[in-house]
Parts: sequence; C-alpha cells; structure tokens
Amino acid sequence: MSYSGFRRSCGDEMTRKQRNDATCRQSAEQQRNREGWVQKSPVLPGSGMTTKIIHFTINGRLEKAEFGSSCSAAEVKDLFRAAAEVGPHHILKMYNITGNTVNISPQLEANSVDSHYRLEVVTSDVKGVRMPPELDNMESRLHHLERKVLEDVGKPPEVVCELKSEVESFRRKLESMEHLSWMGLFKEDGDLLLSKLSPKSKTAQLSVEEKHQQVRKKFLNMSSLQVTEEVREHLKTPIFDNWALEGPPIFHQRCDNMMLWNRQWEEAEMLVLLQVMFTDLDFLTDLHIELDVLQNFLFEVYCHYNSIPFHNFRHCFCVTQMMYGLIWMTDLRSKLSKLDLLTMLASALCHDLDHPGYNNIYQINAKTDLALRYNDISPLENHHCAVAFGILSKPECNILKNLTREQYKQIRGAMIKCILATDMARHNEILNKFKTIQPVFKFTNKDHKEVLMKIMVKVSDISNEVRPMAVAEPWLDCLLQEFFNQSDTEKLKGLPVTPFMDRDKVSKPSCQTSFIRFVLLPLFTELIKLFPCLEQHILEPVRHALEYYSEMERATKEEKRTTKA
Repeated sequence: MSYSGFRRSCGDEMTRKQRNDATCRQSAEQQRNREGWVQKSPVLPGSGMTTKIIHFTINGRLEKAEFGSSCSAAEVKDLFRAAAEVGPHHILKMYNITGNTVNISPQLEANSVDSHYRLEVVTSDVKGVRMPPELDNMESRLHHLERKVLEDVGKPPEVVCELKSEVESFRRKLESMEHLSWMGLFKEDGDLLLSKLSPKSKTAQLSVEEKHQQVRKKFLNMSSLQVTEEVREHLKTPIFDNWALEGPPIFHQRCDNMMLWNRQWEEAEMLVLLQVMFTDLDFLTDLHIELDVLQNFLFEVYCHYNSIPFHNFRHCFCVTQMMYGLIWMTDLRSKLSKLDLLTMLASALCHDLDHPGYNNIYQINAKTDLALRYNDISPLENHHCAVAFGILSKPECNILKNLTREQYKQIRGAMIKCILATDMARHNEILNKFKTIQPVFKFTNKDHKEVLMKIMVKVSDISNEVRPMAVAEPWLDCLLQEFFNQSDTEKLKGLPVTPFMDRDKVSKPSCQTSFIRFVLLPLFTELIKLFPCLEQHILEPVRHALEYYSEMERATKEEKRTTKA
C-alpha cells in the first residue's frame, strides 16, 4: 500500500501508539517514516497480488495512492489520512468526479488522473463523538433482558433476537458512516449544530477558511477575464451542464490552466458565471451595484452554503442559472422592471442558504431551534431569508445599498415572499392561485406579478428534470442520499419517519415518477399557458424523464417478480 511513491505492506500492523501519535501538525513525510513506509515497487512485497492505483486531490494538490485488495478498510483509511496529514480520529470524505460521495475502502474503484477523486477532511476529531445515549441505553436494556430470559428460560425468544439484531445494525451503520460532521445524528433536540462533537481544532478551522480564501483568490483573479460569448449564450439555456466542462474555452484569455472544459466546474468558476448573470442583466449599471460589492456578496453567499449532498452551493448555482435562463427565454427583461428581475435572481441565489440537510418536517418533529424560533412556520425558508439579509446587512456585501428606501423595502418584501414560496407545504396554495389569475394575467397588475415571481422561483428550484438526463439523474442520487440520511436519523431518534425519505420503502424510480406526475407536470403546464415558448424547453424534457423513470420502475418490478419466482 503506498501513497505518492511510498509503499507499506498490508501485513505490517500499525500500533495504537503510532496511530494516536499522528496529529494535524505532522507532515505526511514524518508520518510515513514513523509508520515504516518503504519505497518501491508496484506489487506489495510478499503479497503476490496486483495493486490498485487511486488518483485524488487533497487541498487542491493532485496525489496518487496504491494498495492491494487484501488490505483492510482500516489500512486504506489510514493511507488517506496520511495523505491528508491528519490524525487517526479525523473523518474523511471522498467525492467522485460528479460530486457524489464514495466509500473509502479496499473496494474503492481505480481511476485515472482525468477522473480523480476529491478527498476532504470533514471533521477534526471524533474522539468526542459518542453513540447517541438512546442507542446505548437500548442496548444495555436488551443485554439485561437477554440475561434475565436466559436465566429463567434458557433460550432468548425470537423477538429479543430481532431487537438485538436491529440495535447491532444501527450501530454498524453509525460506525461505517463517513459524514458524521453534518449528518445530525448527535444533535440535541433543540440544536442545529453537532453538540456531541468536540470543538474543532484550529487546524481544521483553518483548512475551511483557507479553502474559502483560495476560492476567493481564484474568483477575483478570474473575474477580470472575458468570458466567451459562446459560454454566455449557453448560460441562458436549460441544457447547461452544471457538472462537467466539455467543449469550448471559458475565457478568451488563458488562466491557470483553466482553459479547457474537461473537468468539473470549480466553485470559483461558478462564482464568475454568477457575476456574468448580474452583469449581463445590466444590474450593475441600472441599479448602481459596485463590482467589488457584488463580488463580496457572491462570495459570502458561497460561504454560507453547507457541504451536504443536495442543498449545497452547486444546487444554488443551478437554481440561479435556471432562473437566469427563464428570464431570457420568456423575455421578462421587456415585461418586468430591473428591480423585479433582481428580486427573482437574488431569491434563487439565496433560497437555501445554510440548509442543514434536514427538511421542515424534521425541524418541527425534532423541536430544533429553527422550529422554535419560527413557531413551526416554514422554519428553513425563514432561516434562509434571515441569513440572506444578514449578509446584505454588511456594508461591503450590500448590493442594495444604493437603492432608495422605497426600492429597498420593495425588494426585501418581494425576496422574502419568493423564498418562503419554496416551502413545498405551500405548493398547492400558490399553484391554485396562479391557475386562478392565469387566464386574465396582466404584467401591470401588482398581485399577478407577485404570484408569477413566486412561480418562477419555484420552477427554478425544482427544475433538475428539465436538464438532460446525464445532468439530472446525478442530482436525484444526491437528493436521495440526503433523504435517506434524514430518515435514518428519524428512526434513530424515535421520530416519525418521513414516508418519501424511507430507504426501506422508497425506490429511485417510484419517488421520481410520483414527483413528476403530481408536482412538476401540473406546475409546468400552467406556466406554459402564459409562456408557450417554454414547452420545448421545460415540458417536453420532463415528459421524457417520466417515460425514463416509468420504464425503470417497470423493470425494477419485473426483476423483483423474477427473483421471487
């Protein structure tokens, strides 16, 4: 097993002292020397087996690891901890080229430099992480009951064995999870933060800050370059690929080897494209927004999205880009004021700020701080609004500072309404209102316009199926990962399990066919009555997606029938 040209035999066990001695301050070289890493050959000494080569990045640098299939999971994780220069109690996450998490284990698939993984340290020290007391108490009670029954009967009844099996299953699931830093399994009922984690070390905090500053530096360096006309035009379409860069150059000038579209979009590049959106809609000139203030605002928005599977900064970018595309495709620039357009674009940008990865149902049932603060009324959406205007309250980030008092009041009120409209609990209420006014819709009517703005933000928020399947399907995988994390937590805490998030009951095709039939198609159909030009852009792709997932659902059911037979 090797890292960056160094090798270690799987048979050489590391001692507990060696593992515990590893700290964030020690270099990878020192750690490798102390643990007995020796240089050489592509085959592990004495093992007679082929090795697996893994290419990955850590803190922006490209590295290579090599290990054999006989290595244990612990050894593979120790290898990547050495690469990350962290100690044995840190938790790592690995992402593939599409941004999905992959398990760090001997089964990790070999890859090439072009398809390298991304390794991240997601929490600094889990020595302070304990199993939830509910689980420990349950296990203790079960052991006591089992002993009692054995004394009285001689053999534990089946129900006790089943309960014991479930507890062990939960414990194994917790111990194998790679995302404890954000998963929420150790939250107090009234706390959105991980109260059972020990305080993060200065090194781990620095790494997050350093990453943000690296993104900021790249963003500012790139922002002065001229984005090509082809990219600008592509940005106005719903087929924009938010995952991979394939095709023409982004900039007219070369910038730090960022010339070719042959990899995943970086955060700095997405920030540049967001700046292009604000610029090309003439917000800077017409609404007197200073460029440096806009850049500060965009960067702060980026910093306030969390590293969770779905509701992250990339989702924020996708929703904003779809809103931008809809503005151009429907020619809203000639129908609405600049203030209205800014309201919609800024609402899309801020609509999920600081999302914790757990929906309103969880917030309310778990009695979290957000649910208590907002009296169980759209706690997340209210929080997103509060965070957005918290950013705007900083003079260096306030893109609204040159508006009149009346204009500021107007855009603040409208943004709050648009972001609150993304609460799916209000979906039917808002759609029915739009259905009522749609036949007599007038852009000069303030109430009509307000409902339309809500609808446009809602459509942008749930528009993934409008995109090509190669772009849309990975998003569904990310969403299901977040859903299943929530239902696992609900089961563990004894909370009501959200039905459409239960990994034991929900399948990928079944959840999507229902969502398309009962949410997307009715919503998009009504919007197209007002904007017929959108049919080929948003309705037809969604119909194709329904066919795709319906066929997948049929195949899944057929496979189950065949298996049973």
